[in-house]
Amino acid sequence: MRRALPLLLPFALIACSPATPPADSAATPAAAPADLPDAATADHAATLGAYHWRLVDARDGAGAPIDGLLAEGGAPLQLDFRDGGVSVSNACNRINASVTLDDDRLEVGPAVSTQMACLDERLAGLEREIGARLPGTHRLAITAGDTPRLSLQTDGGETLQFEGAPTPATRYGSTGEQVFLEIAPERVACTHPLIPDHRCLQVRPVQYDDAGVRRPGEAEWTPLYQEIEGFEHEDGMRNVLRVQRFDVADPPADAPSQAYVLDMVVESENARR
Repeated sequence: MRRALPLLLPFALIACSPATPPADSAATPAAAPADLPDAATADHAATLGAYHWRLVDARDGAGAPIDGLLAEGGAPLQLDFRDGGVSVSNACNRINASVTLDDDRLEVGPAVSTQMACLDERLAGLEREIGARLPGTHRLAITAGDTPRLSLQTDGGETLQFEGAPTPATRYGSTGEQVFLEIAPERVACTHPLIPDHRCLQVRPVQYDDAGVRRPGEAEWTPLYQEIEGFEHEDGMRNVLRVQRFDVADPPADAPSQAYVLDMVVESENARR
């Protein structure tokens, strides 16, 4: 049965700055193309959308490593399947393409990317290599487990292996609530039950109208007694973030009942200039 992926979350078009830091994973040998497990005929769309898929191995038709896709020294390439498409992060630019799933065949349309110049040859190389291989029809197989595996075999016999890390929506059991927060340039001293001498982020909500124009008026700054997943605060930098806010089921004592996960940096400026 041929269908587009019915996935939920919008793309965050941020070049060279993934929202969620990738977990370390060592490259492991991939199966030769002839040994790929048979793909189940079940609908894979939900599984594809439930994980960040991080490249751990890439082999050509003879089983030799594809070095251009496995360059060391940074985060691995990552696929995210959403809204009937796939996005690639951790290259120089963010790459997007449409996707159609037909049982164990994944058809990827022409790739479109942001157009930022890249001085990092590693990132530029990753972008070239995945951009040359992503469009087309691939054989797909998913191996279940605590760390699921996604295998994509290209028409040319190359095999790309990815490991799945749960998305925030998977971890928290919901799509969350989208909110915009302004982050003050400096942290502020605050009382934390578990961390002495803690300094909290100062935040305030931001509202936009339907045209994307910020509404007038400024809310009061308040301390946020937790960090925002995927966001690293730099003293002196003012930021406006689009985040997903999740309710945490049965949080431990003294732990927050909500979690904040970075979706997109909307504005960023050096307040010390």
